[in-house]
Amino acid sequence: MADEAKQNVVMKSKDTISASLAECYVTIGDRRYNLMQAIKLEAKFEKIKKEVPILGKTGKGNKTVGWKGTGSATFHFNTSIFRKMMQTYKDTGEDTYFEIQIVNEDPSSSVGKQEIILRDCNVDGGILAKFDADADYLEEDMDFTFEDFSMPTEFKELEGFLMNE
Repeated sequence: MADEAKQNVVMKSKDTISASLAECYVTIGDRRYNLMQAIKLEAKFEKIKKEVPILGKTGKGNKTVGWKGTGSATFHFNTSIFRKMMQTYKDTGEDTYFEIQIVNEDPSSSVGKQEIILRDCNVDGGILAKFDADADYLEEDMDFTFEDFSMPTEFKELEGFLMNE
């Protein structure tokens, strides 16, 4: 009997995650906000590495010695919560740290949902005021850092993803 050809398993298009079916919540102190003004948000985890010399090798190795969390977001220009943080810092010197929760879930996809919580977030700065007589609507960008994160809910693995079942 001839060897049966192994069939290539491919992802189903329905298992992509809709870009707009997300939820975003911000907790500042004891107040929780549904940040429905968000247009997009991206949080990045970056390893901090140092080169290390290794005897017997012509090249250097790389050793992870830490990490940093950075993010960027774009919002509709219709909330003052981040400007209030900047004003508090200007007036009092007290910096505000907050939490951001991002939930991605598309009911069409078999992967379920993923929830990431960014902790000890801090804005890098922001727009205080703006207008544009030629624009259809106003939006603003904000960069931030975070010092911790968790993933209480993670996506399920797609069927066929794990090869050694």
